[in-house]
Amino acid sequence: MQQSQNGLGAFLRANRARTEPADVGLPAGGGRRRVQGLRREEVAVLAGVSADYYARLEQGRERHPSPQVVDAVGRAMRLTPDARTHLFRLAGLHPALTSAAGRDVVHPSLLHLLDAFPAAAAYVLSPAFDVLASNAVAAALLAPFEGTSNMVRVLFQHPRARDVFVEWPAVARATVHALRLHAGLFPDDPGIIGLVSELQASSEFRRLWQENEVENMTRAFKVFVLPGVGRIELTYQNFDVHDAPGQQLLVGVPQPGSPSAAAIEALVAPVERGFQSPSSAHGPDQALAVADTRITDS
Repeated sequence: MQQSQNGLGAFLRANRARTEPADVGLPAGGGRRRVQGLRREEVAVLAGVSADYYARLEQGRERHPSPQVVDAVGRAMRLTPDARTHLFRLAGLHPALTSAAGRDVVHPSLLHLLDAFPAAAAYVLSPAFDVLASNAVAAALLAPFEGTSNMVRVLFQHPRARDVFVEWPAVARATVHALRLHAGLFPDDPGIIGLVSELQASSEFRRLWQENEVENMTRAFKVFVLPGVGRIELTYQNFDVHDAPGQQLLVGVPQPGSPSAAAIEALVAPVERGFQSPSSAHGPDQALAVADTRITDS
C-alpha cells in the first residue's frame, strides 16, 4: 500500500495540488502557473520552513519531521481535522492502531443494542467496511446485495449498486476517502490491504484512491431506492466502538411520521410476522446500502 512507498510525500503532493493560492491568501500571479495548486516554495513560506526542507519531506528524504513542522505544514495547506490527523500518522507522530484479535467479533451486548432500534437501520462495520452485524431493518434494506458483505465491494463490483445508490459518485467518493483514513489508522489490517489491492482492477476505485484524500463519515443523510418500496431517507450517526477499536456502529433513522418511516415499517412487517427475512439479522453475509450520501458533519 502507498503508506510503505513514501505515503507522506504522496499525501503532501496531492493536497498541495488541491490547494489554490487564493485558498491560503496568496495572489494567483500573472500568466499560467506551471503547477496545479501551490508551489513547493509557497508551502514552505507559509509553513515557515526552508524550500529545501519541504522538498525533502515530499521526496521522502526527511523521515523524522518534528510535530511543530507537521502542524505548520497542515495549517499552511488548510487541511481538515481528519486530514491533519492522517498527516501526523503518516509522519510517524501519531501511533497507528494495530490489528487486534477478535476485531471482527461483535460483543453480545452490542448485538442486543442493534435490536433496540426497531424503526432504524443499525449495523456494525469493520475497519474494511465489512458488515459484521445488523438488525432487521438493515437486513431488509440489504436484500438487493445479499451475498456481498463488504460495502466497498458492493459499490464497485455489484451490478445493482448504481440502481440503489441514486447518487453513486458521491457515496463512492465518501466511502473511498473514509477507507483511506482507516488504512492510515490500521496499516496492518489484512482486510483493508487485500481490499485495496483487489479493487485496483476498478478504474473508478483506482482514480478515487489516487486522490489521496481522507474524511470520516460521522453524520450523513442517506437515501435508498428499493424495488417495490421506493425511496427511503435516513439520517445516520456513526459511533466508534471503544472496546473493539476499528468497529463502528451506524444508526440511521427516518423522520418521524414521514413516508420513509412508513416504508421502513412496511419493509420489516413480514419479518415481524415470522416470515423469512432477506438475510439474517446478525452475521457476516449482510451489507448495508449506503446510498445517496451527503456528509453533513465530519
